[in-house]
Amino acid sequence: MPRRGGLPAPAAARRPPPLLLLRLLLLAAPLQPGRGLNLCTSGSATSCEECLLIHPKCAWCSKEEFGSTKSVTSRCDFLQNLIANGCAGATENPSSSISVVKNVPLSSKGSGQTHLDVTQIMPQKVALNLRPGDQTSFRVQVRQVEDYPVDLYYLMDLSLSMNDDLDNIRNLGTKLAEEMRKLTSNFRLGFGSFVDKNISPFSYTAPRYQNNPCIGYKLFPSCVPSFGFRHLLSLTDKVDRFNEEVQKQKVSRNRDAPEGGFDAILQAAVCKEKIGWRKEASHLLVFTTDDVPHIALDGKLGGLVQPHDGQCHLNEANEYSASSQLDYPSLALLGEKLAENNIHLIFAVTKSHYVLYKNFTALIPGTTVEILHKDSKNIIELIVKAYNSIRSKVELTVWDSPEDIGLTFTATCQDGLSYPGLRKCGDLKIGDTVSFEVAVEARSCPAEHTSHAFTIKPAGFRDTLEVTVTYNCLCGCTGRAAPASGKCSGNGTYTCGLCECDTGYLGARCECEEGASGDMHQAMCREAEGKPLCSGRGECSCNQCLCHESEFGNIYGPFCECDDFSCARYKGVLCSGHGECHCGECKCHAGYIGDNCNCSTETDSCVSSDGQMCSGRGTCICGKCQCTEPGAFGETCEKCPTCPGVCSTKRDCIECKLFNSGRLADNQTCQKHCKDEIITTVDVLETDDPNAILCAYPVNNCVMKFTYSELASGKSNLTVLKEPACSSAPSAVTIVLAVIGSVVLIGIILLALWKLLVTIHDRREFDRFQSERSRARYEMASNPLYRKPISTHNVEFTFNKLNKSYNGTVD
Repeated sequence: MPRRGGLPAPAAARRPPPLLLLRLLLLAAPLQPGRGLNLCTSGSATSCEECLLIHPKCAWCSKEEFGSTKSVTSRCDFLQNLIANGCAGATENPSSSISVVKNVPLSSKGSGQTHLDVTQIMPQKVALNLRPGDQTSFRVQVRQVEDYPVDLYYLMDLSLSMNDDLDNIRNLGTKLAEEMRKLTSNFRLGFGSFVDKNISPFSYTAPRYQNNPCIGYKLFPSCVPSFGFRHLLSLTDKVDRFNEEVQKQKVSRNRDAPEGGFDAILQAAVCKEKIGWRKEASHLLVFTTDDVPHIALDGKLGGLVQPHDGQCHLNEANEYSASSQLDYPSLALLGEKLAENNIHLIFAVTKSHYVLYKNFTALIPGTTVEILHKDSKNIIELIVKAYNSIRSKVELTVWDSPEDIGLTFTATCQDGLSYPGLRKCGDLKIGDTVSFEVAVEARSCPAEHTSHAFTIKPAGFRDTLEVTVTYNCLCGCTGRAAPASGKCSGNGTYTCGLCECDTGYLGARCECEEGASGDMHQAMCREAEGKPLCSGRGECSCNQCLCHESEFGNIYGPFCECDDFSCARYKGVLCSGHGECHCGECKCHAGYIGDNCNCSTETDSCVSSDGQMCSGRGTCICGKCQCTEPGAFGETCEKCPTCPGVCSTKRDCIECKLFNSGRLADNQTCQKHCKDEIITTVDVLETDDPNAILCAYPVNNCVMKFTYSELASGKSNLTVLKEPACSSAPSAVTIVLAVIGSVVLIGIILLALWKLLVTIHDRREFDRFQSERSRARYEMASNPLYRKPISTHNVEFTFNKLNKSYNGTVD
């Protein structure tokens, strides 16, 4: 095994004077770009290539007479330090580079040009040369061009329950073409149908049902035999043929409720030639049904154990020939094949199955779901709405990304704002251009002459950006290596300023043979006077320490003072698995910091659904949100029942989940941002729960009310009224009568109040009178001021009349 050594300054047996040694140490001290540990000089690099792997800012000095006589790591340092120490013009410091190979400008219009002329993504080819850890970036622009050709394949469930729907779409082709031609001048339409696998237990297979599975069914006594998938009309601009094919169709009958629609979707996606998909067109696949689908492994019920192979199996009659041999396809296989063929899948399903198919959209990228009326009367509006929704957003996908390549995206949408961590934009108009900053970083060096390639592709677009990656892991000085060099005493190869000794030789100049010893050499094996030879972890041989082996890892360093296993751990993992242990210090990988590299510098996981950092209620520390707003919690502090504005946040989830509207109406966005929301609808809203927050918002002159509370599981419980609370406007007569009644009522109230005040006043006066009378010194019967009107006087007299005497009085 060749040994590596450093070219020393002229040999001297004496240790330099203390003052000179101090000066040398000061000159060798690392001038770091920032405060903290110098990753380059404290690393274990013993070659140029090892130095480049430590950190993207590390450089190597290949100058012959440079550095310490004891250590080769001093050659590995920050570039400015190497230049300051006298290594100008002899440094190795490669960096990542980017080259745009193909950059055709974006098109403004789709139709009227050949498909080779239409460009919706720029650039188209990029070549990257990456140094590990050195991130480089490039900008990608995407535009939804105007008047882009459209191919629409209508895939219909022809089970018995869809009979009324079949009647309503018999003239669909003409009406749909009229609406779509308002959006594009180049429109083609195709048609296919499905029921289910014609085997038990999925269909009626008894002999009496072979020609008519509806025998004995009173409501519909006649129908055609069941079938898996039947391609009826290739994509064409002759819409009358679509009407003709629809009018020929008859419904069938299967035994169980689920249908075999996923078989049909896969065949419509992969049988490109028979369906007639054009490379230069936007591909829409409209899937209409009123029931749930069979999925992978359901076929085992019928004895089908062979998984679907993802291939086209249409026979000469354009029927699915492998229906009774292959299992139903999985959601992952469907998503893969739809993406490969740039197909936008539109689920048009009845309201009772809307939630199920909306969950499918989170598992099958590029799909949307719309509510289909039971008789399919709204199918045209549904298709136009879904098409406009698809054209209003752009989302980048990555294909075949190598494991050692890290990609981060920053979207710049129509509002001009940057959204780190996002790779899609919504609310776009036809002709709008959006851009994405793509940062690429190599995490390691693969084998020499290795190259990789991956593809960036907007979902549903045929346009792609091809990215090729090569790795810049070798130093230029390595190519100038000199075997059996005189600088290495003829016993080694001189490369990048160091000697790589042949087997059996060691030393800075390969001047010693293994086993040589002596006091003159041992002095250079002590880190400081009084310390043990080779730190007690090695043997001193020819002026160099030969470190012992350890079961825990490697021991290294000029004095065996370093190892790669004595660093801080996190949960038992050395350097948290996000760094390398160098001489007792964790050298963290790009994107991590801390003593044990357990703190991530990435902030993507802290960005909430509204694009804010930690929902504006906390700070991002080590890749996790630390909520500072009282009452806030959750991964991005998005949960906060007591915070202002929480009602508007929950409103977005209610609108997108229940009504497929609002700013989160995109299916995948809704599923991502509202995954923790449990929504239930009620007729009467209970508001007596002290832990629930009552929220309301206007909807078309009505008020939608809901309550919001947090569950112990971390999910949010939203209870919503089924219908908004509305109140009718009062009539003019009602208003006039109410005003008159109010005036009269106020008058009566004022009169009653006046009467009450008068009564109170009178009673007070009467009480005062009574009080005064009770205090009087006389009675009413002996009023001293009273005089009788008649007075009486007594007069005594005597007279004779007729010789009679009378006595009396005269008044």
